[in-house]
Amino acid sequence: MQRATPVVLNLIIINVLMFAAQNLVSGFDITEWGALHYFLSNEFKPHQLITHMFLHGGMSHLFFNMFSLFMFGTMLENYIGSKRFLVGYMICGLGAGLLTQLTIPYSADMFAKSSEGLSAASKYGISIAEVVMAYKNEYSMIGASGAIMGVMAAFAYLFPNTEMFIMFIPIPVKAKYVIPVFVLIDLFGGINPAPGDNIGHFAHLGGALVGFLLVYFWNKTNRKTFY
Repeated sequence: MQRATPVVLNLIIINVLMFAAQNLVSGFDITEWGALHYFLSNEFKPHQLITHMFLHGGMSHLFFNMFSLFMFGTMLENYIGSKRFLVGYMICGLGAGLLTQLTIPYSADMFAKSSEGLSAASKYGISIAEVVMAYKNEYSMIGASGAIMGVMAAFAYLFPNTEMFIMFIPIPVKAKYVIPVFVLIDLFGGINPAPGDNIGHFAHLGGALVGFLLVYFWNKTNRKTFY
């Protein structure tokens, strides 16, 4: 455990304040305004590529994201510096949003073919194509998870042998094994979404990919051994 570094601390404060505003401000829907919509939807605005990563869907969503940011981001910011950490964090969030945009058509098709999508088509008397269109129009995403997955991927690359305790696993596991498993879980979840799954798997993958690439190129002259 370390004291939160400046950027990590300020990111946590901003996220907490935004969550408070989501729940306390009346007369203006901050969540709908800031959530990331599909770029072909009438609800899409360019600012959403940034604002979505500072909004959350509930207290547990906020807590686990901020706890992860504190645990991984503090050590990473100390290592690469505050300016580079902030730039990397924001780029990872953008990467998460952009990959999500690219994969929304796939997610819409998968939903339309699922039991939920078929049930909706039957209930409202619409075609599968109309279900796909409705999914794209109604899609929205919030959360810092994509940016934080980028932080975690960068952490695993720079500190691969750091031992971590994972819930329900009685022995410490090195970061170079834990983070790739999380990525594989998101890959599987994105390709084969479970019924009712509202996790942004592709956002996580986008953030993780960008985070890994950033530290790979930034650290190219000082590469750490994976082993």
